[in-house]
Parts: sequence; C-alpha cells; structure tokens
Amino acid sequence: MGAEACAAAPHGAVRCGQRDLGTGPGYAALLAGRVVAALAHGAFFGIGSVLASALVAKEKQAGAISIMFGGLTLANVLGVPMGTFVGQQWGWRATFATIAVVGVVSFAGIAALVPDARAESSERSLRAELAVFSRAQVWYSLGMTVLVFGGMFGAFMYIEPLLTRVTGFDDGAVPWLLVLFGGNVLGGRLADAALRRTLTTWTLALGIVLVVFALVPGNKVAAAALLLAMGFFGFGTVPGLQMRVMRYADEAPTIASSANIAAFNVGNFLGVWIGGLAIAAGHGFGSPLWVGAGFAFAGLGVLLFADARSSARSTAAAAVAC
Repeated sequence: MGAEACAAAPHGAVRCGQRDLGTGPGYAALLAGRVVAALAHGAFFGIGSVLASALVAKEKQAGAISIMFGGLTLANVLGVPMGTFVGQQWGWRATFATIAVVGVVSFAGIAALVPDARAESSERSLRAELAVFSRAQVWYSLGMTVLVFGGMFGAFMYIEPLLTRVTGFDDGAVPWLLVLFGGNVLGGRLADAALRRTLTTWTLALGIVLVVFALVPGNKVAAAALLLAMGFFGFGTVPGLQMRVMRYADEAPTIASSANIAAFNVGNFLGVWIGGLAIAAGHGFGSPLWVGAGFAFAGLGVLLFADARSSARSTAAAAVAC
C-alpha cells in the first residue's frame, strides 16, 4: 500500500489509512485455497506441455513448450502488478474476483480453440506409467529442474529489496524494472536443435549472471542489464528442462511432465527458503544471488553427470550390439 500505514482491525479485518480492506476467511480457508490452486497449476502446465508438444512436429516441440510457458512469464510480469493495483484500489476481494473472471474466460477459450490431442500413453495403466520413475535419467532431470529453476526464482524473490535498499532505485521504479525480467522463446528453439548443449550453455550462463549480479549490486545500469539477463537465461532453461524429462519418460509424458512441474515448485520453495535463511543470518539482500548461483552450478553438475552416464550407457550398448 505504499507508505500508507496498515493495522489489524477487530475480527481479522485489515485497515490501511481510512480504508477497511475487509475480513479474511481465515487461515485454514486461505491454505485450502492455496492447495487447490497449486493442484490446478501443476495439472495445467503438466498437461499443457504434453499438448503443446503434440500439436507440432517433433523437431519443434521445445519451441512449442517455450511459447506455452511464455504465458507464465506474462502472468508474472503483467498479472502480478495488475492484481496488486486492483487490490490497492478496490480491496483484495476485487483481485480474487478478477482472477475468477479471467479463469472463466480462459476456460471458454480452451474449450473453444484448443484441439483434442490424446497422448499415446492414455491407454496405458497407471502402474505402467509410474514405471518410468525407475529410470535414473528421469530423476536426474527432476533434480536439475529443482536446482536450476530454484536458483533463479529464489534469487528473483528477493530482488525488490535488493533493487531499493542496495542498488538505490526508488520504489516506483521497481515495477518497470521487473518488466525486464521476461522469458524467451529462443531457449526453446535452440533446445529443439541441440537439447544437451542448450541446457548446458543456458545453465552455465545463468550461474555466471547471478555471480556477476552479486558482485556489482550497487550499479544501477549493471543491475538493470543483469536482471534482464537473469530472466532471459533463467526462463530459457524451462523448455529444455521440460523436454529432457519427457524424452526420458516418453511412454508416460503426461505424468513425467506433471512431476517436473512439481519439481519447479519444489525448487521455488527451496531457493526462496535458503535465500531467506541467508538474509536472516546477516549476509545481506545480495546473498540470495549467491545462493541462486550455487543452485545453478549444482544443477549444471547434475546435468554433466547425467549426460556422461547417458553417453557411457549408449557407448556400452553400441559395443554389445557390435
């Protein structure tokens, strides 16, 4: 609410200045709603990734996934500030009402415009689909997602106090700076051409960007440029991470894709939590950047190890075949 003082009113209501924002439904209801929303989020992006890849040729699948996840980027860059504005003007209930309206419109659009593309695994039993989790490469892929995206998102979650208290930007400049934090479809197109090389390059670049950002957080020009690079390389890894797990679990792409969405959320939690611990320990608002870099480089290590194992197995199989 800007500089306006907010205080708790009787019966759980919140008052900011002269405006009563209303009484919340209680923590239990809020938590239940959050869980339901999380279930819908995981299912939507898990199924959406499979659908997007099914609608295009095999050599364009990662690019299609990157376009779908571009909606998630726009939701963060445009939807979050818009929701905040609506809540500030008309109260928090108006924000939820707006989201509900958008949800109904989205539902109608999907029903009317999105074709039905049944996955090949739809006729398989649940036991057969769950069998893909016995593969080490599937778990390597999930671990990479936790680390790489957790590093990026954990650093991003604390970017506002870094920009205002360390870099020196005014509060009003932060929403405009956050617009720089967007994804890109280039990562998806490159992943279609060379999945392994693209993931390696993008993850390494993300780690380097976070390290450089942590070293020069007080430079306004550098901070703006590095925020742009952080979103570019961070979101650029998403289609590759999603494609990798789907390729190693090709008999059950939907369940593997949904598991990878869960891995994104686990990474978000861990990155934010450990970044918060670093700040609480007195290491400053730049410390989440170091935590994020550590996550990214750990993810790169898992990727290199997994690729080495995959190459060794392929070589051994070729030798046996000969």
